[in-house]
Amino acid sequence: MTFKEIIVVVLAFFLPPAAVAIQQDAITKDFWINLLLTILAFIPGVIHALYYESAATPAFTHPRFSSQTKNSHTLQIARDESDTSDSDERPLLRENHHTQLQFQDIPLPDVTHTTTTHLPLTEMSASSLHHSVVSENSPLLSHGPLTGGAAGEESLSTSKMDHQIPSRRLHENVFPEDPEFSQMIHEAELAIENGINPERVVQGSSGSYFVKNHEGVILGIFKPKNEEPYGKMNPKFLKLVQRCCCPWCFGRGCLVPNQGYLSEAGASLIDEKMKLGIVPKTRVIYLASPAFNYTRGERAKSRAKRDLAEHFPKMGKSFKRLGLPLKVGSFQVFVNGYKDADYWLRRFETESILSETATKEFQMLFERMVILDYIIRNTDRGNDNWLVMYENSDIEKLSGKKPEVDLLQNSPDSPESEKQAGDWNIVQKPVIKLAAIDNGLAFPFKHPDEWRAYPYYWAWLPQARVPFSQETIDLVLPLLSDMMFVEDLAEGLEEIFRGDKGFDRQMFSKQMSVMRGQILNLVQALKDRKSPVQLVQMPPVTIERKRHVDDLNRTNSDTGSYFQQRVQDRMPFFKWC
Repeated sequence: MTFKEIIVVVLAFFLPPAAVAIQQDAITKDFWINLLLTILAFIPGVIHALYYESAATPAFTHPRFSSQTKNSHTLQIARDESDTSDSDERPLLRENHHTQLQFQDIPLPDVTHTTTTHLPLTEMSASSLHHSVVSENSPLLSHGPLTGGAAGEESLSTSKMDHQIPSRRLHENVFPEDPEFSQMIHEAELAIENGINPERVVQGSSGSYFVKNHEGVILGIFKPKNEEPYGKMNPKFLKLVQRCCCPWCFGRGCLVPNQGYLSEAGASLIDEKMKLGIVPKTRVIYLASPAFNYTRGERAKSRAKRDLAEHFPKMGKSFKRLGLPLKVGSFQVFVNGYKDADYWLRRFETESILSETATKEFQMLFERMVILDYIIRNTDRGNDNWLVMYENSDIEKLSGKKPEVDLLQNSPDSPESEKQAGDWNIVQKPVIKLAAIDNGLAFPFKHPDEWRAYPYYWAWLPQARVPFSQETIDLVLPLLSDMMFVEDLAEGLEEIFRGDKGFDRQMFSKQMSVMRGQILNLVQALKDRKSPVQLVQMPPVTIERKRHVDDLNRTNSDTGSYFQQRVQDRMPFFKWC
């Protein structure tokens, strides 16, 4: 900690506005915000000043990080550094000369004067792709490139690169079962390497970012774990004030903190296994970018490593990585052409633009969302958390030369004669789709039983009063009636949740107990042909899986496990919110 930082910390306790002004070296809007907070209550001003000292401003907006790199021979990782301190290697998706996808780690380069080829992915040859992957300023390198080597050696040869590739790791942005998704993440990493940083989403209570490719097209939305509402690096100042000043009204007491990114991936897993087709593909990945919210210490540490590696190459070899720490979070594929459900619901109600076929299709999609939300016990499903895309039917007129009518085969008034003689009108069916996004506040470890009930807001829609259709029952009921399938869901979710450092097996067991209870109610409602409204009115149930050895009433001859059902007897105070 420098002398200036010590002065700032001391002033933060006695004169918070002065501490903010010294940090900025100018009078900015943050100074006036702190001054207002200090005048009103003083303590919030102190909290704001300390938070402003510890939390870093995004690099692309702060003047301290806006300068460009000096030349192509200098180490330049500040704009696209990446990753976690516990990662030794950084896996990558690269392409060979036969256009076959291979998953391999990036080796530690021994040369320095490598250059980055700024070409679209579709125009990159295999060799140019290799050169761009191992460029010095790549955020994909776990070990930063080091100075040294022959002056005339501009890049690694393919053969030398292959000899230096270590055994690959089976995690961190490598999805062998889904090469298309891996390629998408690879494009995002290359875009960050070329200076196209993610863009922070203004809406929401957490730090989420639009991730783009090299052309600036949005690929998906990345939500880092430590920038969630409970996260220490949440960039939304109002949430910080709420958490510090009003902790009793912050968060949801039935959810495990900082598991939103796991919940997003878990909802996508259930959607895939049940073939619902309403959740955009979501995976847990690792990304790093100067656009993310890092502490000043993390940025300073990255700069110090870079400077040391530049001036002392041998010392630089001892660093595991030179870039900013990778952030773990959920990446959800971006969907185009969709609007908030509230927009279309109002139009459907006032303009009556839905045809009978489109109404039936929308009802089926709505029922699938109901099933998903009920299974994962989503506590945040408002009309702004699911999207609808609707394209009205198109009438395309095809006119042509009037053909001669064969009167021997068809009478003049027959439909065939009219069809041959007249113009053609082709009516395209309307297209309607639904996307269930924002599934981060789900998988509670208990049913809400305190102040709020966190209801499903779709229960007030007219579609919720219609009983489940036979198509939905045929799709879902055979799967959920099979206990082996339900346990397979639990095992798949455990594989996702176990990747978190704070994974608690007992807490996860409680989460699965709630999910099993929800599935039990859902199966009964489908068998009875109930409506979504009747489904949510059923009493909450938990089904806990226990081992016989834990039950004192069981004999030693009993083996395996059994399930214990319990109906919740405590209800929240407010049932409408």
